[in-house]
Amino acid sequence: MKKIVPLEEGDYYLTPEGYRCFTAQYLLKRGYCCESGCRHCPYGFDKKKLNTN
Repeated sequence: MKKIVPLEEGDYYLTPEGYRCFTAQYLLKRGYCCESGCRHCPYGFDKKKLNTN
């Protein structure tokens, strides 16, 4: 079961388009990589490396 981590200051910012972008600070607190290609992934996941066409 994945834990719910309450949001704190510095955990995200709003992009110019209005989307919430999580920071490495939040992603580390969450404790796992979701393998979605997050912009600030502290786990080193690179979604581009998975595409093998």
